[in-house]
Formats: sequence, structure tokens, C-alpha cells
Amino acid sequence: MESKTFALACPAPLPEEETVQLAHGGGGRMMHQLIERLFLEAFHHDALGGRHDGAVLDLDGGRLAFTTDSYVVRPIFFPGGDIGTLAVNGTVNDLAMCGARPLYLSAGFILEEGLPMESLRRVVASMRQAAEAAGVRLVTGDTKVVDKGKGDQVFINTAGIGRIDSGVEIHPRRVRPGDRVLVSGDIARHGMAVMAVREGLGFESAIESDCAPLARPVLALLDSGIDVHCLRDLTRGGLASALVEIAESSGLGIAVEESAIPVRHDVRAACELLGFDPIYVASEGRFVAFVPPSQVDKALAAITEHSGGAEARVIGEVTAEPPAVVTMASLIGGKRVVDMLSGEQLPRIC
Repeated sequence: MESKTFALACPAPLPEEETVQLAHGGGGRMMHQLIERLFLEAFHHDALGGRHDGAVLDLDGGRLAFTTDSYVVRPIFFPGGDIGTLAVNGTVNDLAMCGARPLYLSAGFILEEGLPMESLRRVVASMRQAAEAAGVRLVTGDTKVVDKGKGDQVFINTAGIGRIDSGVEIHPRRVRPGDRVLVSGDIARHGMAVMAVREGLGFESAIESDCAPLARPVLALLDSGIDVHCLRDLTRGGLASALVEIAESSGLGIAVEESAIPVRHDVRAACELLGFDPIYVASEGRFVAFVPPSQVDKALAAITEHSGGAEARVIGEVTAEPPAVVTMASLIGGKRVVDMLSGEQLPRIC
């Protein structure tokens, strides 16, 4: 392994005059409120008002999806992937959740002085492989270097553009009472994979991240003629936050069955050991789909044909009452309201 490192290539940033007191990573109720009360108010626009995974833009009679995200995972290498695969797949998945065919990506790298070149080579190679697997091209980018101690090895920002086919409209406002809620596979693996490495936990078998591109299973749904009403990937805040966001955006209720939610045995055991609730733990290769009840079987068949979809399940349905509330029937027979966490259960996992 080479010992060559990045040298400082730009001056240190000016000190901040204000700070934001939030849990690292976002995804909780506090981050949700920050977005709603600061960013959406400051940059109010129809494209932002949809609270979607990306903006849907009309362009010369066609439609494009446009999204951006930043990745600050620690550690940068984990079982099943690294920050490079995460950056590509995460952006591809946001485009897919808009019903778009991913086309192009940009990448901005913020590198900490002293980052080993071999580590950067591994990350770049992972990004190239992930882009090839997802069928997208990285067409532009930027690189900055910060003082040692002012970063955490490498941060990556990506943006993505995809094309939305005519007739496809996927949005929380299309959710209807009676829609079934499908999850595309077992949940919570990514968050627990990162946590196990970070904390040096020695489980009998390594938990690998579920990090994967979701465009193919989503496009399989659309190409099958299924009237997909809404999609959401289960990243920061996990399944719970995704469902709460859709319930609040649609103004409808969502009722789910805890017993129907697929969680791998080793992941559930790790969550119980560490005191985490799997429904709040991030996945990076899973999504929920809202489809009419008459198309459930066809939708499940389309998802299960693809890698990672073997555990696809119906986990609940949309209800008219109570409005904008997610409820869960628990394993022991009771019912509880599911809300976003006030902070982040697992910081720095994406």
C-alpha cells in the first residue's frame, strides 16, 4: 500500500459564526423541522413543495428528475460497500424514487489533508463499478482539500439527473386510501453493518450493508404497467421516517403490521443487543411502494425477480383515518403511533 498522501491544496475555511445543534446525520424530527422551517421557507418553489426524493422538472415537453445528496459515513469502508458505492447508489436511488431512469451524475470530493492515496483509489474504483452496474455516467465533478483535523478523511457530494417516461407520476399526493404498502426486502442491514464495524462488535457472521441500486426493480414495476402511486427509499430515519413523511405529505393514515416487516435474524439480534429499533435503522438498497390492492401480486412478482427482492412483503395499507398518522400493530398485539425520532438513532451512517 502506498504511503503517499494528499497535501493541502486550499486555505482553511473561515470559522463559522453560528452553529446548528442537531444530531449528526439528519433523518430525525429535528432535521425535518429544520428543512421545513428554514430551507423550504427560504427557497420556496413548486419543485421543492412536493417534498420528494428529487425535483421533477418540465423541459421541452419532457420531464427530468434532479437530485443531490452528501455522504459523510464513518468508517468510509464497511462490509458490503464503502462511501463510494454509497454515494453512487444513494443518488441513483433518489432518482428511481421519482420514477426516473438515471442518466448522469456529478461528484464533489472534500478530502482531508493526509488521506492515503490508496484509500482514495479504492473509493474511486468503487464509484466507477457502482456507476457501471447502475447504468449511469459520472460526467462532472470537483475536488477540495481541507486542513488535517477539519474533515474526516473524505466527504462526497453527488447530484443526479434522470429521465421520467411519459405517463409516470409518482408522488405522495397520489397515495389513496386502500393502497397497499410494500417493502422491497429486509430492512436495517446498512445501519447495523456500519455500527458493527464502528464499534468493533464481533458478531458470529459479519452483517453486510444492503447498499444497492434500485433503478432496475423500480423500472420493472413501471414497465409491468403497475400504477405505482408513491415510492420512498429507506435511508436516514429508516422505514419509520419514510412512512411518516408520506403520511404527513398525503394527509392520510398508514397502518402497518410489525410482524410483516422483514428483518434478518442477525440484524434483529444486533438491534436488540444495542437497544435499536429496526424500523428506524437505515437501509441503502430498500424502498417502500404504494400500489392499488388489485396490483399487489403483480408488483411483488416484479420486485422479487431482482437481486435483494426475495424478502419483499406487504406490510400495511393506507387509511383515511387517523389523518397524517402512522400506526403499527405490534408483535404482542397492541397498537402504537409511529413517529420520527427527535434525534438520529445512528449518526454518520450515510
